[in-house]
Amino acid sequence: MSKPIVAIVGRPNVGKSTLFNALAGENIAIVKDTPGVTRDRIYADVEWLNINFTLIDTGGIEPDSSDIILSQMREQAQIAIDTADVILFMTDCKQGLVDSDAKVADMLRRSHKPVVLVVNKVDSYQKYIADVYEFYNLGIGDPYPISAGNKTGLGDMLDAVIAHFNPEQLDEEEDDRPRIAIVGKPNVGKSSLINKLLGEKRLIVSDIAGTTRDAVDTAVTWQDREYVFIDTAGLRRKNKIKEELERYSIIRTVTAVERADVVVIMIDATEGVTEQDAKIAGIAHDRGKGIVIAVNKWDAIEKDDKTIYKHTNDIRQVLSYMPYAEIIFISAETGQRLPKLFETINMVIENQTLRVATGVLNEIMAEAVALQQPPSDKGKRLKLFYITQVSVKPPTFVIFVNDKELMHFSYTRYLENKIRDTFGFKGTSLKFIIRERKDK
Repeated sequence: MSKPIVAIVGRPNVGKSTLFNALAGENIAIVKDTPGVTRDRIYADVEWLNINFTLIDTGGIEPDSSDIILSQMREQAQIAIDTADVILFMTDCKQGLVDSDAKVADMLRRSHKPVVLVVNKVDSYQKYIADVYEFYNLGIGDPYPISAGNKTGLGDMLDAVIAHFNPEQLDEEEDDRPRIAIVGKPNVGKSSLINKLLGEKRLIVSDIAGTTRDAVDTAVTWQDREYVFIDTAGLRRKNKIKEELERYSIIRTVTAVERADVVVIMIDATEGVTEQDAKIAGIAHDRGKGIVIAVNKWDAIEKDDKTIYKHTNDIRQVLSYMPYAEIIFISAETGQRLPKLFETINMVIENQTLRVATGVLNEIMAEAVALQQPPSDKGKRLKLFYITQVSVKPPTFVIFVNDKELMHFSYTRYLENKIRDTFGFKGTSLKFIIRERKDK
C-alpha cells in the first residue's frame, strides 16, 4: 500500500514550516522569520482520523528578486504537482493576496490536481475573516482559515485534505507485483541498470549528473515473474546543489521508497561508500524496507583477492546501522551479476513477508534468556513474558515485559540477533515493540 503524498506550497514566510511542524508533531523544519530558511526538503508521516499520509514541506525558496521568487515558486509548484496526490496551497492573511499567489494558483488550477487553499495567520477569526474572503478571488475553492502557530483550524483543513484521497489508494493495492526502487547519488548508473534489464534505452543515460529528473516506473520480467522498477532522480550533496530543481530529488526518493517493497541502493565502486549514500540508505532503513546494496561499476576497478572483502568492510562500517542489508557487486554496463540481483531481491521479498510461529519465537526467547540474564536496575530485574509476531513488511514483533524502562536497547538487539541466527531475515530490518504487563 502506498501512502498518499501531500505537499505544502507557498511563498516564503507564509508559515509552511510552522504548519509542517504542527502536523508532524515535532520540530523538524527550521522556522525563522527570514524568508527562504527552509533548505532541506523535509518529509514526515502524518495520521488524521486513522488515515496515514506523507507530508512534504517544499520550502527552499531563496528570494533575490520578485521574478526569481515567482520562478522558484512555479518550480516548487511543478514538483508538488508531479509528485503529490493533494496540494496544500498556503497564503498569508496578514500580507493579503499578492501577484505571485495568483500566478501559482493559476498553475495549480490547470494541473487538475486537488488543491486545498489555506489562509494562515488568522489568529483571530472575528478580526480577520473579511481578509480571508479576499482569497476566493484565486478561483481554487474555499479558503480554510488557520493559524499554524496557534494550531487552530487544522481539523477542518485536514478533513478537506483527506476527502481528496483516492479510496483505491487507501485500500490495499490489487497489484501484487514486487516494487523495487533504485536509489543513489547522481550518475551512479541507476538508469543504465534499468536499461540493461529492459534491453533497450528507455531512460536517458548521460554523464551529466542528475539527468533523470522524474521517478519513472518500468515493468521488467525475469524468469516469468514481473517486477516494477522505480528509477529516481539522483540524490546529491547539499553544497553541490546549484540548481533549485536538484533540491527536489529528495522528495522523489522519499516518494519512490514509500511505494517500494525493496530498495536497491546503488553505490559507485570507483568512489566507495560516501556520507551521501548513508543518508539515502537511512531513508529506506527508517521506512523499514527490504534493502539490497548494489555496488555498481565493479568492472571498472582493479581487483585482487582482498578487494571484495575491503569494499564489504567499508560499506558495513559506514552503514553500521543496517548490518542486515545484502551487498552484491554488479556492472550495469556489462550486465555482470544481474541474475544474482534478481535472486537477492526475491530472497529479500521472502524475508520481508516471513512469519514465525509464536511457539517457536518463545522457545528462542527462553533460550536467549537462559544464556544471558536480562538486565536489572536497583535490584529490579527485567522479566520477559512472551513474544509474538504481529505483522510483516517489515517483520514486527511485540515483546511483553514487566518493566519497559528495564528493556535496554542492547538487550533488544541481542534478542534480534538470536532470531536472525535462526531465521536469517537477510535484507530486512526487524521492528520490536515493547509492551508492559504486570506480573500475574
